[in-house]
Amino acid sequence: MTGIELIAIERKRQMVAAGEASGQDDDQAHGELALAAVCYATPVPLYVKSEHAAGLNFEDPWPPGWDGGLDRRFSYGERRDDGKSRLPHPASYSHEERLDLLIKAGTLIAAEIDRLQQLCQSKPRGFSQRLLFFCDLSTPRER
Repeated sequence: MTGIELIAIERKRQMVAAGEASGQDDDQAHGELALAAVCYATPVPLYVKSEHAAGLNFEDPWPPGWDGGLDRRFSYGERRDDGKSRLPHPASYSHEERLDLLIKAGTLIAAEIDRLQQLCQSKPRGFSQRLLFFCDLSTPRER
């Protein structure tokens, strides 16, 4: 099967079997779907740098507010047990685990695209100019 076919199967599974209707994705208006996709797709450890009065902090970019139980990275790869809940290094994922995470990443990207396209069709109150530009780009044009 091709990558796009595997992603389509997983997207359908999530929408039907897991009961995740596309309307649920509408609540993810701050880039959470894309952020989770990046976390799944990265082949190297990925961190977001934040500055505080006490200094710098490097944090996992997994979407804030998402249940940690949704994050499949913790169940894959070699867990380095240092007494903390550290993620395994992506290089320790098996071939099958890596493919599974890439399929999940593709599914999340598809969900974000679907969400944005639905938003373009409804154009809710407070619709931003940046999103109007995106909607214009995503509309098929006659040549």
